[in-house]
Amino acid sequence: MKGRGLIRREAKLMLEALGLSVLADLVYRAMLRDPDYGVAELTVALAIEERDVRAALDELADMMLVRSSRDRPGVMRAVSPEVGLADLVQRQEVELAQRQAQVAAAKAAVTTLVAECADSTLNGMGGERLIGLDAIQRRLEQLGRTMASDCLAVHPGPAQRPEDLEAGRSLDRDALARGVAFRTLYQDSARNDAATVAYAHWLLELGGEVRTAPVLPQRMVIVDRSQALVPIDPSNSRTGALYVTEPGILRSLLDLFEVAWATAVPLGALRERDETTGLTTMEREILQLLAAGLTDEGVGRRLGVSLRTVRRIMASIMERLQASSRFEAGLKAAQRGWL
Repeated sequence: MKGRGLIRREAKLMLEALGLSVLADLVYRAMLRDPDYGVAELTVALAIEERDVRAALDELADMMLVRSSRDRPGVMRAVSPEVGLADLVQRQEVELAQRQAQVAAAKAAVTTLVAECADSTLNGMGGERLIGLDAIQRRLEQLGRTMASDCLAVHPGPAQRPEDLEAGRSLDRDALARGVAFRTLYQDSARNDAATVAYAHWLLELGGEVRTAPVLPQRMVIVDRSQALVPIDPSNSRTGALYVTEPGILRSLLDLFEVAWATAVPLGALRERDETTGLTTMEREILQLLAAGLTDEGVGRRLGVSLRTVRRIMASIMERLQASSRFEAGLKAAQRGWL
């Protein structure tokens, strides 16, 4: 029974990654099994209401996974997975690139705004400086005890310290038990850290949501959409934090979080290689960051991975491109449309 539950959970994650509802997936699979199925046949075969079948068909049509039959006017035909799902993934890749551009622009705007606030005394700005880890921890504990609706968190970098994870476990458990919705973003590299992965799965089991992305905005915690903590110095979040209640700043932080969340992948779902380029999301990000002029060390800091990992991945890309130098690799990558 445990194995079946795990399979169902993994299937749900894959569906979520594709943006396909469970009902639409059932209808699509049934149409693939029997191309002659119409609405009436699907209603009987799947034992669901006709309106649900039609809603699923509308969803599949929006995703271009079904189309009108040329032989039977008014009847929909399922597009083969080889064509339909490949096109769907390609469209999502384009949307992902657009959203990542939005993340970069929003991140720059928010960083500037927070920096301006950090340089001020914050009088009348709806904020407060918290200097040092103890002050940050006290405020997090206060927020954990009083949060009522949701908690949105972004944790860039390869991993959180085990002691930091444990420090918030009891408060998170109590908040989840009260019905507080948790949405947490980690960097892809955190998938390689046992303590972070264990904590993330613990959150999932209690009803939280966890996603990862290769690139994240700055560290932040937003509580009840009315209070937030952001680092005073994004390069060293341990020096202090800015406690923000100013609605204008919170709106910017919320928009930044939502854009980053939309580009991320649920924990447990795999990032597929692009069918056109053969690149993973991590490989594409490394190429783009190096092309933008970042050093290997800078790329590693942005993606939360080691210098060794950056160089290993770049060596693999150069081998595929049959390039003898970074410069040649950049030229060939551009020629192939990888940049």
